[in-house]
Amino acid sequence: MKTLLSLLLFCFIVSAVQAEVTDRYQFDDDQQQILFKQLLKELRCLVCQNQDLSDSNASLAEDLRQEVYALVVRDHNKEEILNFLTDRYGDFILFKPPLKATTYVLWIGPFVLLILAVFLLLRFVRRQA
Repeated sequence: MKTLLSLLLFCFIVSAVQAEVTDRYQFDDDQQQILFKQLLKELRCLVCQNQDLSDSNASLAEDLRQEVYALVVRDHNKEEILNFLTDRYGDFILFKPPLKATTYVLWIGPFVLLILAVFLLLRFVRRQA
């Protein structure tokens, strides 16, 4: 029971901190705020690596949030902002990098490893039989 209460408290605190991160920015209209929140979910923290910008507490993530905010307020569209950030930080900043020659390993690698694992498993099972 204590574990469940601790987990619920943790979830509440995380959601409160997350709401506070996006609520401190002022926008001209709701579209800008929606775009800002979308971008923060799609962009990876370069320090934490498995957190998006809205979840990260790293100082670099705060700098990136400020940069995204400035671009959104200047009425750049989503594509322009993503292009600017990938030109500056590389495809690693995106949770879903585009399919191109430099990212083939990211997209195809897991399938190759899965096929190899199934092949080795079948080979092992046949030898045991």
